Amino acid sequence: MDIYTQENMIRFLYKETTTEETAAIQLALDTDWAFREKFEILKRAMEGLSTISASPRPSVVKSLLKYAGISKEVEHH
Repeated sequence: MDIYTQENMIRFLYKETTTEETAAIQLALDTDWAFREKFEILKRAMEGLSTISASPRPSVVKSLLKYAGISKEVEHH
């Protein structure tokens, strides 16, 4: 198994690796600085995903409601 893939690092972050995979990845993190650096970049990116908040512009919602034949004021958040 090639533990140096992004897929395996993501599985490790989500605690979806087997016991053997976890041990191999942890060893690589402890001994391979390049792997550790790539892992930390991926980890920070994943942590940033939870802070993203997006919603459509009120004009888009209004257009969709109009298209659907619904007349309603759109609240702006």
